[in-house]
Amino acid sequence: MLYIRVVITSLTEVLPETDGKESSALRSFKPQNKRKILCAFPRYSYSFGTFNHAFPLMGDVKGFMPPQGILLIVELVPKEWEIKFVDENIRRVTPEEFAWADVVFVSGMHIQRTRIHDITRRAHDAGKIVALGGPSVSSAPDYYPDVDLLHCGEVGDGTLRLFQRLDETIERPEEQITFRTIDRLPMAQFPTPAYHRIDLTQYLLGSVQFSSGCPYTCEFCDIPALYGRNPRLKSPEQIVKELDLLADGGCVSVYFVDDNFIGNPKATADLLPHLIEWQKKRDYSVRLACEATLNMVQHTKIMEQMKEAAFNNVFFGIETPDPKALKAMKKGQNLRTPILEAIKTANSYGIEVACGIIMGLDSDTPETAQALIDFAEVSNIPIMTVNILYALPNTALYTRLQKENRVLEEAEDRDSNIVFLQPYENVVRDWKRVIGHIFSPEMLYARYAYNAVHTYPHRVMPKNPEKQATWKNIKRALNIMRRIVWRVGIRSDYRKLFWKMAWTELKRGNVEAVFQISMVAHHLITYSRECTQGKMQSSNYSIRQVEQDRENEALAA
Repeated sequence: MLYIRVVITSLTEVLPETDGKESSALRSFKPQNKRKILCAFPRYSYSFGTFNHAFPLMGDVKGFMPPQGILLIVELVPKEWEIKFVDENIRRVTPEEFAWADVVFVSGMHIQRTRIHDITRRAHDAGKIVALGGPSVSSAPDYYPDVDLLHCGEVGDGTLRLFQRLDETIERPEEQITFRTIDRLPMAQFPTPAYHRIDLTQYLLGSVQFSSGCPYTCEFCDIPALYGRNPRLKSPEQIVKELDLLADGGCVSVYFVDDNFIGNPKATADLLPHLIEWQKKRDYSVRLACEATLNMVQHTKIMEQMKEAAFNNVFFGIETPDPKALKAMKKGQNLRTPILEAIKTANSYGIEVACGIIMGLDSDTPETAQALIDFAEVSNIPIMTVNILYALPNTALYTRLQKENRVLEEAEDRDSNIVFLQPYENVVRDWKRVIGHIFSPEMLYARYAYNAVHTYPHRVMPKNPEKQATWKNIKRALNIMRRIVWRVGIRSDYRKLFWKMAWTELKRGNVEAVFQISMVAHHLITYSRECTQGKMQSSNYSIRQVEQDRENEALAA
């Protein structure tokens, strides 16, 4: 799930740090002309990590996380310009809103690629100029020949030049224009994202970003090329302010979308006391989560602080339990502590582990599928996002495979652009086998049962939970439980497992665990069944279209 990067990204080459003088002019830019800016965020394609099937259980929830990157742009747009924001995960942009706008801003990731093209087409049909920024275009501008203005990189001098051009004219250019950021705006100067523009209760999770970048150079990953290897930082005060806004807006869970929360251990250690103090003031009413490399467990003091700050979930990029494969992909940081030992260590601090798994590696064999099934069983990781390998632009993997003539033109009948060493059909077949087995109700509920005994008891709990029992919270909880009982406890074919889990956890007093397990398991089981039926892509980066009718039905629900 947390392959999701909701920020405007850095250049596609690693840039040196700058003093930010040129980019700081962005904050003081005064336009000469009035403009109407429509910021449109594309809908995510369905995936394991966006938990779409959990939304109907939660009533008002329609989106995964607030789109931080474009909400940051909303705050950076000159105050003299009018602005509207629409997240198409919540609702579709109307023809009237396109007609109102002078310019349409779009931002997104590779997983939103087809939706970016869709918004561009609709904007052009309305005669509007389109400017696109974000991770996808920064990594692969060639993906978007239909867009008028490309913003490649993080906010900075490139953003200023884009604003200046739009102040001069809003006519569509004869040829595409690209604005590349060289001098990036320091993250300590980032404004708070425009959370006031959205209803936070419509999102499954809140999101914040403390750092950008990762020091490691895993072969398949484009983060070092996009964000740099030296993590850039916000101040702890910025983070606390954002957390206050999210919590006051109704978020009960907040995800740190940093590329690697432990990328700069000293900075992480400096931030955590502020988070602990914030949690104490709010009596631990908000659960925190993040994504990190597995070597995090070696930092004992940080792990203790994360427990005190109520980090209940961490997504680790495990990728594979095969040591030889980890060495080949240059992910040696996962070998510093035996993987199963690292997972148990995280559990001992109250942290439930989620992880990413890749299939289709050159080191895979006909035995790999069973090895992954066995790993899921012994590791007791509930959420394992399993994808077949895809070669992203600006990665060492892409470069290597391109030299070997193993990168294909994208095709709508394939979910990967790689010529695997095994037949493609075999890779997909094995992927379906793994997905179907590890997310069978019996195996999934067994892994949750393990965490309920070995992980959840180690978490810090509110000192005065009765204060959180407001009528608003009680009413919301009852509505969610009503939906869970109907959809899972009565209508599902695994209802016996649900009731066994619910009764066991209620006897232990783990009411929150009943909600969490029910909703997440329902999504994983439902989605995995769609995968085994061929209705879902086996890679998050696939351009193959899923059944539109099924998507529309799910959205309507």
